[in-house]
Amino acid sequence: MIILKTLEEIALMAQASRVVAETLLVLQQAVRPGITTDELDRIAETEIVSRGARPAFKGYRSYPKTLCASVNDQVVHGIPSKRVLKEGDIIGLDLGAIVGGFYGDSAVTVSVGQAPERNARLVRVTKEAMYLGIAQAVVGRRLSDISHAVQRHVEAAGYSVVTEFVGHGIGRQLHEEPQVPNYGKPGQGPRLQAGMVLAIEPMVNMGGAAVKILEDRWTAVTVDGSLSAHFEHTIAIEPSGPPRILSQP
Repeated sequence: MIILKTLEEIALMAQASRVVAETLLVLQQAVRPGITTDELDRIAETEIVSRGARPAFKGYRSYPKTLCASVNDQVVHGIPSKRVLKEGDIIGLDLGAIVGGFYGDSAVTVSVGQAPERNARLVRVTKEAMYLGIAQAVVGRRLSDISHAVQRHVEAAGYSVVTEFVGHGIGRQLHEEPQVPNYGKPGQGPRLQAGMVLAIEPMVNMGGAAVKILEDRWTAVTVDGSLSAHFEHTIAIEPSGPPRILSQP
């Protein structure tokens, strides 16, 4: 069942999402060659707590950290560790926070130092695909219109959309109905309504779409070892006009 949110609930989700957005800005400034993903995780937790929120991921289904930090061929759910970032890496930073019992969720992928243009292009196209999907999130459209907009842009650029992981509804739970795939034909699925709050999050591989889960039971990597990028915003569908992006700083 898709749960429509009240204005008061969306206001709380906006607070949680703003905490995530501000924390991601701090993390992006901290990303540099020589820093470990564990250090980034500590920064993330400190920033979230200092803003009066709770980390959403830590303890979720026994996930051990505050941040998901996915480097290079890691698609999503990379567990922070002693891994040292190197010049030219790309890293996906995925983060959630809870305020007043409601969740916010967002992700960005950034380059470590000076990235090769082919890496920067993957990051750019993935971000563009997210915003093209968001643009479809208006009253009267169908859920798969979001999905199709993402897939069309990604594949036109010569990349692959990850199909094993999808976007999602969000609210009192981190993951609610509906699922929001990043692929599919337009004009299908539920009709979009005001009060729906969605996490739209393309995951895009430079090579093939296939992924596998590592022995830690969390980290997803590309099967062919190609780079992967990930962007995510939490958005609320408005009664008219474009959606409100809650996870903007």
